[in-house]
Amino acid sequence: MRGSSVWDFAKRPVTRRGVLQMGSASALGFGLSGLLRARDGLDTLTPKADACILIFLDGGPSHLDMWDPKPNSPAEVRGEFKTIPTSLPGTYFGEKLPRMATWMNQMTLVRSMNHGVNNSHAAAVYCGLTGHDRGEFGGGAKPTDHPAIGSVMARYRPPGKPVMGFVSMPYITAEGAGGPPQPGFFGGLMGRALDPLFVLKDPNHPQFSMSELVPPPELDANRLAQRKILANSVPSDISGFRNRAFDLLTSPAAQRAFRLDQEPEAVREAYGRNIYGQSTLLARRLIEAGTRVACISWAPDANATWDTHGNNFTTLRNTLLPQLDAAVPTLLEDLKQRGMLDRTLVAIFGEFGRSPKINPGAGRDHWNYCYSLALAGGGIRGGYVHGSSDKLGSRPSSNPLGPADIISTIYHCLGIQHDMEIIDRLDRPFFLCPWGSPVKELLA
Repeated sequence: MRGSSVWDFAKRPVTRRGVLQMGSASALGFGLSGLLRARDGLDTLTPKADACILIFLDGGPSHLDMWDPKPNSPAEVRGEFKTIPTSLPGTYFGEKLPRMATWMNQMTLVRSMNHGVNNSHAAAVYCGLTGHDRGEFGGGAKPTDHPAIGSVMARYRPPGKPVMGFVSMPYITAEGAGGPPQPGFFGGLMGRALDPLFVLKDPNHPQFSMSELVPPPELDANRLAQRKILANSVPSDISGFRNRAFDLLTSPAAQRAFRLDQEPEAVREAYGRNIYGQSTLLARRLIEAGTRVACISWAPDANATWDTHGNNFTTLRNTLLPQLDAAVPTLLEDLKQRGMLDRTLVAIFGEFGRSPKINPGAGRDHWNYCYSLALAGGGIRGGYVHGSSDKLGSRPSSNPLGPADIISTIYHCLGIQHDMEIIDRLDRPFFLCPWGSPVKELLA
């Protein structure tokens, strides 16, 4: 996986036809940048989903204690949890996911994920979210990064309403407390205008609101429109931010999406009265309003939640798994009842799994050699387990997949060609996610 898309672009064969096309374009006055821009984004597919909710378990969730338990393995691998049957005969989860287990007949579970990226969070997060390996140990987000799924969707399948195309919440997850923002959540090569709208307030707070989206009384619609025209008359790299801000200030749909107080209390309780449960509810409301991608990064920093080097079982038992087992099944049921699940892809995964052998601190360490993830909804097959792991959950034993395969599959469902050429903000070509391929077995 190492290398850059620029290198691969140079390696692609140059045909006589291609040379003639380039010459013709120059003769017609397009020039190279015009030719590249004309090709940008042409490779689109018929979408099976209109939106994606990405629940990213930042830090690395333990596959052995959740989706791929090993009850017959030694105690130092098996851990403290028992197993429970799911709604898919012959498939078992860890006992702390009882509600999610009832959805297995409508989900796809991949038990053979793996990658060769180093085990630092940032490098693995970037690979997990984009399908690319930067080839370095850790490091924060960079303008040369490949774009997030939401950034690509905001550009090539923007909302049909004046709402935000890509929203990320409730944190800009740091690479360790006080560290830089992790890569994979931003516009990167496509420019800052395609960064997400970050919602960094706690939706569970009684006074939660996005007052920033409400224009002051002295600014009516006409004055806002005049300001938009004036602001856009001055070329700037942040013009995309300005347009988005003006649209949000004049969009009742965008403003209503954040009114969690309009939800029945029973619904809010079902999602879980915590920052992640209410962020998941907010994601549903945003998708319902027209947002294309809503991302929940389940950690303020990489070491804060799912990074269970110590007290793995206590943390999972008391906090993480009850919260997840409330939020995800409620989301799926909510989407289904509203007729939205068939057109909304829900993806639940992290950057890697946890080590089979329990360490002396009753924890599990980083493990990129084998892990699990779950998919449901728009375009995804229901009641299917892809691949398997060995008897210790340490390596895939059948049908291994990598992050680029999953990202390619998500793009396929969303109507985006996974390996299409894209032009960055400096008119340079790169390939979106050329390393993997959509996995047909995962598709409905």
